[in-house]
Amino acid sequence: MTALSKYARIEATGLWRASPEDQRREVIVSIGNATLVISDMKDQALAHWSLAAVARANPGTRPAIYHPDGDPSETLEIATADADMIDAIETLRRVVERSRPRPGRLRLFGVATSILAVLAVAVFWLPGALQDHTLTVVPKVKRASIGAALLKQIERVSGNACVNPRGRTALAKLGTRLSSGPLVVLPAMTRASIHLPGGLIVLNKSLFEDYESPDVAAGFILSETIQREQSDPLRDMLADMSLRENFRLLTTGEVSAPALETYAEHLMSAPDQAAPVEALLARFGAENLHSTPYAQALDITGETTLALIEGDPMANKDTAPLINDADWLRLQNICGG
Repeated sequence: MTALSKYARIEATGLWRASPEDQRREVIVSIGNATLVISDMKDQALAHWSLAAVARANPGTRPAIYHPDGDPSETLEIATADADMIDAIETLRRVVERSRPRPGRLRLFGVATSILAVLAVAVFWLPGALQDHTLTVVPKVKRASIGAALLKQIERVSGNACVNPRGRTALAKLGTRLSSGPLVVLPAMTRASIHLPGGLIVLNKSLFEDYESPDVAAGFILSETIQREQSDPLRDMLADMSLRENFRLLTTGEVSAPALETYAEHLMSAPDQAAPVEALLARFGAENLHSTPYAQALDITGETTLALIEGDPMANKDTAPLINDADWLRLQNICGG
């Protein structure tokens, strides 16, 4: 988004509330890389809102009140005096809105594409070619929407995402520390971790409750991050779905609920996957983290993860704590209400 560079240095104070039950607290608001960054007065990140999904609760009225699209329970109020920040956010919201397809154009595009796609498939397209074309036209906002819809299907069997406010704040700090993007914790997932379209990484609460340090969870996060970089999660999903669903996404921008439900079941029944050892060790080294705790969590005997143990880039070295003890305790209780 070229408009971002103009506002990269703007900061303002605001009043943020994670949920209606919480008290509002004074925060610092800044514009990051495609995100609205909300930090406490000690410059510790509390939340990251995607600029593509920032909604305004009181258009045309000041002080301005914003919330994540679809979640009006979390709010951010910016005072009238901080007009530059309000104008910057509104400008970026308009840029995002202009980049979205208009319904009339989408219908016209859908009809034309449907006719052309049917002819092409009938004559020479292979399913892989249709999939490749679909991936090139699905925007990031739609990928995030698909990931969120898929998460809702997973929550039907794994329980709703853990929303303890202090735990979510600590989880955001962990995601910032590891540059992983958004993280979600589920209370009863059948796998340790997965990644979804849109960049979302989903973790089982056992990664926090069953271990003595956050290094184990960090290992799973790094593994999912590497796998996400090596293979597009949306491509993986479309590869598992029918040609009809690929075509539906291309022409309507949507994936049917039954298809999402089926793919969610597939994800939950699949075995946990680990990133390649060499890539994992390089990432552990870059983050100054020990790989041994993660290796032992995968296999307590160490027999199948010997390469991760022997290649630990931080072996015999002291490393700084990944997060502080207070945040680690909050993460261990993130599903505790």
